[in-house]
Amino acid sequence: MDKSPAWLKKTLDYTFSDERLLTRALTHRSAGGDNNERLEFLGDSVLQLVVSELVYAERPGASEGRLSRLRSSLVKDATLSQIASELGIGDHLILGSGERKSGGERRASILADTLEAIFGAVYLDAGLDAGLEAARQLIHAAYGERIRDLPEGEDLRDPKSRLQEYLQGRGQAVPEYAMEKVSGKAHQQSFEVSCGIAESELKTRGTGSTRRDAEQNAALAMLEQIEVQA
Repeated sequence: MDKSPAWLKKTLDYTFSDERLLTRALTHRSAGGDNNERLEFLGDSVLQLVVSELVYAERPGASEGRLSRLRSSLVKDATLSQIASELGIGDHLILGSGERKSGGERRASILADTLEAIFGAVYLDAGLDAGLEAARQLIHAAYGERIRDLPEGEDLRDPKSRLQEYLQGRGQAVPEYAMEKVSGKAHQQSFEVSCGIAESELKTRGTGSTRRDAEQNAALAMLEQIEVQA
């Protein structure tokens, strides 16, 4: 028995009229057949609109540039994958055997894409008139406290900038990033990048749907490592 509909009702309080949409949203391309790539495309657009509305309302005095940075901080792969992990999406992913064996249910890019696909599926499931409002409510539920605690000041700087400033402030060389692995088809690749610091033996890795996202995730992991050792 498929437990995904009950899980979604419990975690995000939404019940699909057409459960096939939920199944499609949870199906990675590695499983073949009807997968979530098109729903991800739609969900990304819905998410961008809803989050734009959100930051516009929550920061009435903010400039366009600041609003853009706020939106970027909320819709980036690192945030989406973290939310997806907290919701337990990995337990319900439908993956091909190879992707499952390689730990695809924990891969940040897959989790982020699947969450966007769910947003797109809800938009379609609720129908033409109610779709946007249903998706808006689901997105607000998924983001939870992140909406009530939007980042301020320094937190809006991306991890690569923060890491570089941290190291330079201590007279150390800038971090080194290296491409470790590229997987997937040309139109939807997954990148894995390492981040190293010359003055130490620390090395972290990050993944993302673009090289930039992978570098940002590797930098974030390095910042977390530095904080642990500080």
